[in-house]
Amino acid sequence: MSDQREHLHAWLRDAHAMEEQAITMLTSQSARLENYPELKAQIDKHLLETRDQAAMLERCLERTGGTSTFKDVGAKMVAFGQGLSGLFVDDEVVKGSLASYTFEQMEIASYKILIAAAEHAGDQETKRVCETILKQELAMAQWLDEHAAEITRKFLERDQQGMTAKR
Repeated sequence: MSDQREHLHAWLRDAHAMEEQAITMLTSQSARLENYPELKAQIDKHLLETRDQAAMLERCLERTGGTSTFKDVGAKMVAFGQGLSGLFVDDEVVKGSLASYTFEQMEIASYKILIAAAEHAGDQETKRVCETILKQELAMAQWLDEHAAEITRKFLERDQQGMTAKR
């Protein structure tokens, strides 16, 4: 794969699969957040953004000549397993926040790479799309970072009081 456009296209397929995985994970997480309304609202907001991101990436893929169906299916299967794993831990909200923050950091790095690749390939539309998505991922990571201690304290307080702390 020596053509810079082939690399860009492959990385766009990876990013699209990553967003499909995020949709599955966020949907699963949101469905079980009942005692953390602020976190649920933020997850739901980012879920809408993520669906838009997947659609934007799909348009970039179509414009550059393909789709990412195979990778999307694999990513959804991995995310489904991750979503189910939350059912079996008593500190799901804390571990879910940690997983979300970590996933955001991977997305941030991926979009920085895509922006550089799109710029190098002269694909200004893909660069613009990836810059838009990067801003959203940075905002979500920042929100999770700023609220990690608060979510943890709320979990510990609920747990200490014998309340449902998991969700």
